[in-house]
Amino acid sequence: MKIIQSKDEFKTYINKDQVIALFTADWCPDCRVIEPELPEIEQHFPNYTFISIDRDAFIDVCQDYDIFGIPSFIAFRNGEDIGRFVSKDRKTKEQIISFIQSLS
Repeated sequence: MKIIQSKDEFKTYINKDQVIALFTADWCPDCRVIEPELPEIEQHFPNYTFISIDRDAFIDVCQDYDIFGIPSFIAFRNGEDIGRFVSKDRKTKEQIISFIQSLS
């Protein structure tokens, strides 16, 4: 998973083919719970690029995309928002996989 370092880098990535953006934070316990599952999820969907956005470092990006709870996921295809799994609730590996499968 690519950790985003700037707003410009975020914009560059989301304008690529297919991207799953994870909005997260170091202090978020639900984010830490799913963290060990993410490499396997990424392997399951090699046609997507996975990026991670730190909510605290990029609060303006979170506001732009109405991210009020973390962890949250937004799927992009060529810059267009094609799906959201956005809430304050804990997410399971199965729920994340189901979300990504629903995009096609």
